[in-house]
Amino acid sequence: MYPFAYTRVSGTHEAVDAGRRGGRYIAGGTTLVDLMRETVERPETLVDISRLPLRKVTVTERGGLRIGALVTMSEAAAHPKVRTLYPVVSEALELSASAQLRNMATIGGNIMQRTRCTYFRDVTAACNKREPGSGCAALHGVNRTHAILGTSDACVATHPSDVAVAFTALEATVHLLGPDGERQLPFADFLLRPGKTPNREHALRRGELITAVEIPALARPLESGYLKVRDRQSYEFALTSAAVALHVRGGVVREAKVAAGGVGTVPWKLPAVEERLIGERPSESLWASAAARAADGARPLRHNGFKAELLKRTVERQLRIVGGTK
Repeated sequence: MYPFAYTRVSGTHEAVDAGRRGGRYIAGGTTLVDLMRETVERPETLVDISRLPLRKVTVTERGGLRIGALVTMSEAAAHPKVRTLYPVVSEALELSASAQLRNMATIGGNIMQRTRCTYFRDVTAACNKREPGSGCAALHGVNRTHAILGTSDACVATHPSDVAVAFTALEATVHLLGPDGERQLPFADFLLRPGKTPNREHALRRGELITAVEIPALARPLESGYLKVRDRQSYEFALTSAAVALHVRGGVVREAKVAAGGVGTVPWKLPAVEERLIGERPSESLWASAAARAADGARPLRHNGFKAELLKRTVERQLRIVGGTK
């Protein structure tokens, strides 16, 4: 680990000022500290934001939910409003990590966590995300767990967050505070595909601080859930996952929100699946035909071609579970 300076702040504007001067925000530290130990991350200054007043879950005026950036994963998963209104969020959080990590890690930190690509974490390997222009060892290396959607010739690493998949499906908004004031970003625009600049992973401006994630009010009744497929049940990252939310009224699907994880360089919204569902009556054939479009545009690598079929099956299974025809 390289030497660094440390400062603790007690106010959001104090934090933004420290961030504007180049400080890196830290709260639970469950990802950043590991990366510092491995010398993947080498921040000169850490800004401890753990005491900021960003620890509330509140119902918005329109009936959505606003989750403070420093709410821990455990707190968010257990919150009665989260469990009642958006169980897909609770399930994604509870399937994300060990209980110890969930007790420390925050919502803001979780969506900001960096890839679990082994080449990214191996400082001797070529990685454009870690060192722009150095190449991507995963392209021709062992790439079984890598992305098949949203990839580029510069990077094929997956985004590891489970709850980010749920936020993507639910079309959440990220609230930010920076040197120029407050702004909001659709979650779909917050995390960036690699393109030619995989080192740019998010749309944060210098010094900006995540203050909350807001889930919009959606039509009721809303059934939702999260399914995660992994090599082992205990504390493992997704090979594929599916976040599904359905509003069925009068025997017809009126709204459908679907996203996938474990297969994209960012949490992957599935509009083709959603479009196939709208206006149709729930049935086994509907789930199958909609899920068949889940892997549209996939670009498998040498070792992860199985993910395309696995993704379709994962989405179909979760549609059946949420749609009530399991």
